[in-house]
Amino acid sequence: MKIIEYEEKYLEDVKDLLVELEKYILSIDKDNLDQLHHEYKDKMAIIDLEKVNSNNGKCFLAIENNKVIGVIMGYIIQFDKYDYLDYKCPKKGKITELIVSKEARNRGIGNMLMKTMEEYFKSCNCEYILVDVFAYNDNAFKFYDRNGYHSRMYTQIKKI
Repeated sequence: MKIIEYEEKYLEDVKDLLVELEKYILSIDKDNLDQLHHEYKDKMAIIDLEKVNSNNGKCFLAIENNKVIGVIMGYIIQFDKYDYLDYKCPKKGKITELIVSKEARNRGIGNMLMKTMEEYFKSCNCEYILVDVFAYNDNAFKFYDRNGYHSRMYTQIKKI
C-alpha cells in the first residue's frame, strides 16, 4: 500500500468511495435528510476536487493493487475581510473527505492519510485543522478523538 497525490486516472475509484460513504451516512441518518441523488456519483468528486484545487488544497490516495482503497481531501480556509472582527483568524486547513473502503478498514490507512494531510497543512503554516463529522457517525468521532481532534462547535437541529 502506498499514499500518493491524486491522479485523474483514479477518478472512478474516488467516485466509488464517495458513494460508499454516502450510503453509509444514509444508513445512520436518524433525521432522514440525506439522499443519494442520481447525479451524486458523477458530480460530487468533481465538486470536491475543484474546491481543493481552487483553495490551495490536496487530495491524497491510498493505493493497493492499482486500486484506491482510501482518500483524503482538504484545503486551506480563506477568510473574508470581516472575519477578523470576531475571530483571531489563524491559518487553518479543512479536511472535507476522509474515506477508507470497508474492506480496507482497521489497517491504519485512515491514520496514514490523516498524517499525510496534517503534514501538508503544517508545510503551509496552518495552525489548526478543521473537520466536520456527521453527528450520528460514532465511528468517525472515535477515530478523530484518537487522532487528537476535539469538538469546538455543535449544530443543533429540530424538525418543525
